[in-house]
Amino acid sequence: MSEVMRLVGKSLAPEIVMREMLHLMSELLGLNRGRIVLADFVGDIALEGLADRKPGTRPAGAPAPSSAIRYAYGLTKTEMARGRYGPGEGITGRVLATAQPIIVQDIDAEPQFLVRAVARAQLPPDIVAFIALPIELNTPAGREVIGVLACHRIRSRDRQLADDVAVLKILATLAGQLLQLQALVAEKTRVLQAKNQLLTRALETAAARYGIIGTSPALLQALGELERVSEATASVLLLGESGTGKELFARAVHLSSQRRDQPFIKVNCAAIPDTLFESELFGYERGAFTGAQTARAGWFEQADRGTIFLDEIGEMPLAMQTKLLRTLQEGTIVRLGGKREVRVAVRVVAATNRDLAQDVLAGTFRRDLFYRLNVIPIRLPSLRERPQDIRALAIHFLSRVNQANQRNVSLSAAALASLEQHPWPGNIRELGNVIERLVLLTDSAMVSAEELQRFLPHEQDSNTPDRPAGVTTVQKPVTPAPVVRDYQAAQSHPAAQLQQALHDHGGNQSRAAQALGLTVRQFSYRLRKLGLHNVDNV
Repeated sequence: MSEVMRLVGKSLAPEIVMREMLHLMSELLGLNRGRIVLADFVGDIALEGLADRKPGTRPAGAPAPSSAIRYAYGLTKTEMARGRYGPGEGITGRVLATAQPIIVQDIDAEPQFLVRAVARAQLPPDIVAFIALPIELNTPAGREVIGVLACHRIRSRDRQLADDVAVLKILATLAGQLLQLQALVAEKTRVLQAKNQLLTRALETAAARYGIIGTSPALLQALGELERVSEATASVLLLGESGTGKELFARAVHLSSQRRDQPFIKVNCAAIPDTLFESELFGYERGAFTGAQTARAGWFEQADRGTIFLDEIGEMPLAMQTKLLRTLQEGTIVRLGGKREVRVAVRVVAATNRDLAQDVLAGTFRRDLFYRLNVIPIRLPSLRERPQDIRALAIHFLSRVNQANQRNVSLSAAALASLEQHPWPGNIRELGNVIERLVLLTDSAMVSAEELQRFLPHEQDSNTPDRPAGVTTVQKPVTPAPVVRDYQAAQSHPAAQLQQALHDHGGNQSRAAQALGLTVRQFSYRLRKLGLHNVDNV
């Protein structure tokens, strides 16, 4: 018994436990060709709803059911297939119909023994007994017979037949309990699966409502977290790589909340010069500085009762971080040049592709502000983590760009498959750029996988040796930019390389950026990051 219970502890799968139980009956007790016969109304061993008498189970008082061997040890597949019994047919059918155990002392002397599954010639020539006991299940209406535990036994054994019957009764009870437990687990699993399907459909509907494309588990998990915190007022911090759709998620936070009819203000912290941060966020009074002819409300005032999205929050200067923290804690702002506190009720959604925890350790980001913003962190998956969404995103971008430019470009199945294999370091933004350039530059109505390759960015060595100081330089011709620029991380070019590019192109940032495979905005952003925004044009 302990060995059977050990098996139950390891697995609830009936096909494993039942067969091993019959194996132990044969090896340890000499009870051979053991089989478990189940009534047809039990169906497959899912047994869903059987314990609660759901539709398809046997009604109380109904005629005896047909049955078949479901588990066996010592029987071939052919012999098991022959083991089917009509209502009340043979010894097995009688046990199922009457719920009473039957012991056949000699199968050769019992006319109702059918010798159906195993031919008599395959059994020992000795006197063979047959033991069959009912397997019962507890239901709300009482105990119900759902099957039969049966086996052959050589009659001439020193051990009493009654001792074997006692053991078999315990095993039959255990088999019934195992089937009932498995039925309950299957029913719970079915309910959970149904709930998961409903939740997935709800999230997919929400994604469509917010304009978010995709149904991958990673995306739906992020969306589920967003939905759960939509009614809260705590700050949300969106984390993830550049180009993962943080603005779209920030807008979804706003649209899913009670603030949906109020303003949604987006602020790109990386695009605001340090000297203008305070006036942009908090506004200014007339005469606060030269040129301030009229007062102006800042972004926080304009977002009152709504949501403000602080993108690239990691780029905010330390001095401004202190003032932002005060606003978040007290819910008030003071305009530049003003003395009066203005109360604002704003929900803050911040986003960054930086590791703010590391910035805190490095002293470039305030610890208290980090904790204030990091109340509800939501990590947005990269496109590498949701490859099954690439096809849907590509088709979405293709449709949008075609419509905007009155084109009718399509992608072949092989081209779509090629897009799914690409790593996309620039994530969704990079994919959208590739599709847009492809639509504008291709001459084909149907783009093949081969043609697609010239539009896909490829890794290239963007490092050039530093030029020794004092060496006179000559302006170089501008190298034609590739059809699609490679995605470049914010730290992709050292200061010396940026300076050298400026020198090579006479201080022209547009030409210097093009030579390095960057946009002017990317080039200017890297200069500011490295403190080179005051580099002289030469």
